[in-house]
Amino acid sequence: MPEHHPQYEYKSVRALRGTETKTIAKWQKDGWEVDTKDQGAILRTEITLRRVKPKTFGVSVLALFRRLEPTAQRGLLAVSGGLVLIAVVVAVVFSVRGGDGGSEPTASAAEASVEPSAEPTAKQESAATDSASVPTQSPADVPLTVQNNEDFAALLGITDPSVAAVGEFAAEYQGRTIAFDGNVAYMNHHGDYTTRYDILINAGNYSESSSAGPNFQFRDVNTTSDLRLTGSNVPDTIGTGDNLRIVARVVDYNSTQQLLFLEPISTEVR
Repeated sequence: MPEHHPQYEYKSVRALRGTETKTIAKWQKDGWEVDTKDQGAILRTEITLRRVKPKTFGVSVLALFRRLEPTAQRGLLAVSGGLVLIAVVVAVVFSVRGGDGGSEPTASAAEASVEPSAEPTAKQESAATDSASVPTQSPADVPLTVQNNEDFAALLGITDPSVAAVGEFAAEYQGRTIAFDGNVAYMNHHGDYTTRYDILINAGNYSESSSAGPNFQFRDVNTTSDLRLTGSNVPDTIGTGDNLRIVARVVDYNSTQQLLFLEPISTEVR
């Protein structure tokens, strides 16, 4: 008897570094097993899972038929052939009755034959107007947050700003908008200016003893118009230790200075 090898279906999932075991355990509950694991370039692992494909009903019926004795197979075919013949006769009878011209079409058939009006109804015109008035936003315009982007979530969780993942993130998401809670870790005058600053930004709340995330920087900005301060209580200025809600655009990364430059879009004191 020939040996039957199982057929598999495959699924690919991503997991943040360090959470692979938790992710695999979740899928194992549904019968999946690990096929391959590949660590990506940006703090994540690509995991390929597989599980045995369930047998289809048609294959199961065919297998049962083949196990029957030849006499039983012929009897079953005879019964099914009779059912097919009855179905053909019924179809012919209905075809003849429908084509003799003596019966009127039913209400449903008459309604189906009515061509739709070419003129849109008032309700359709209103819906089209409402739809056109709502601006659409492309995925590239949606700010990256820790909730909607796993790469950005992993970036804000690092404690060593010199890791290669910072430069990789900047290269992949250059020009994209990010939104996060940060703080002013340090600020100094830009060159010889007295009203323009280089502002170092860390993730999360300000702390004198620790920091999180890469070294973000607003370079050569003033503390009013360039930062685009917003919110219910806009301050006259900001300084070291202030906690902020930041929306900014990724500009570039300087690996020598370990600085990820941002362009402010809006800044709100938390």
